[in-house]
Amino acid sequence: MNFDFSDDQKQLRDQARRFLAEKCSPKAVRAVLEGKADYDRELWKGLAEMGFLGVAIPEEYGGTGAGHLELCVIAEELGRALAPVPFSSTVYLAAEALLLAGSEEQKQKWLPKISSGEAIGTLALFEGTGNPSPAAVKLAVSNGTLTGTKKPVADGAIADFAIVAARTGTSGRETDVSLFLVDLKAGGVTAKALQNVDPSRQQAELTFAGAKAEPLGAANEGWSILSRVMDRAAVLIAFEQVGGADRALEMGRDYALDRIAFGRQIGSFQAIKHILADMYVSATLARSNSYYGAWALSTDAAELPEAAASARISATQAFQHCAKQNIQVHGGMGFTWEFDCHLYYRRANALALSLGSQSYWEDQLIDRMRQKNAA
Repeated sequence: MNFDFSDDQKQLRDQARRFLAEKCSPKAVRAVLEGKADYDRELWKGLAEMGFLGVAIPEEYGGTGAGHLELCVIAEELGRALAPVPFSSTVYLAAEALLLAGSEEQKQKWLPKISSGEAIGTLALFEGTGNPSPAAVKLAVSNGTLTGTKKPVADGAIADFAIVAARTGTSGRETDVSLFLVDLKAGGVTAKALQNVDPSRQQAELTFAGAKAEPLGAANEGWSILSRVMDRAAVLIAFEQVGGADRALEMGRDYALDRIAFGRQIGSFQAIKHILADMYVSATLARSNSYYGAWALSTDAAELPEAAASARISATQAFQHCAKQNIQVHGGMGFTWEFDCHLYYRRANALALSLGSQSYWEDQLIDRMRQKNAA
């Protein structure tokens, strides 16, 4: 196995990095974090024009049909730049759910709109605190309409449609959960923005009051579909985390080389060297696990469940570690609003909870390895 990207994929990475360096500077990220805008609309439009939104969507649905490896490349660059756009909710979650379980009509309606940047999608799964589980899904469906509340929902207040997990049985098993597609602009849904640690990536509470819903996928197979979507998204978000971890490491390294104390670069002090070395180790381990996840995702390998969990765990640890230690390397300046260190610290902690907690994915990895060994 060659766990590296091809020359064409590396060229795509360079193209994405140049584009984001021009269109998504820290100033642009701060404009969303500190301002009233929900996301960077110009950047979103630019991502669509570059073909990045549809990179893993087949050509017959308006995408470029490149594939998931290319999407991993884009995800890493978005993570480096802390892009304040609804990319993960729309592309990793909503689009992947449509590709896995959507009807031909649903795909034809929404996937071209995603590729063109016309539509924003999301996944409405959580109903308050706690990790994903079939028992945690309480929102009910009756006669084709949904009633209940979902929160937090990534980009829920700006989304045009949502893939919603709803309870359709009372047995207590996974088969009680089904998925539905809801046009959030059609009525019956109200959205309320929620405060969160990273205001550059919006979270919302969605209240459904008789909202019309279309079944997505086979009845009572919602949790099985969700598990596959979550595994795919875990790999893709891991690449965002790897990109953020690498950039935090670079920021710490550059500051250590520039900052002079006691007549020396602070990077020459052993304590700083140790911090940077630990950051490098964690980021490199996360990249290794994420590459394994990328291979499993792109080939739809049987190892994807374990690979996704290991990528998610190591990338979450790496980004949080590197973001925190970057602040330490910067010292007192690292804690100030004017420096960009806190932007990465915010994103690291927000992504750490985006698909369930670290402990949830650790339990998932252990369970999946046990099942594999038992087989």
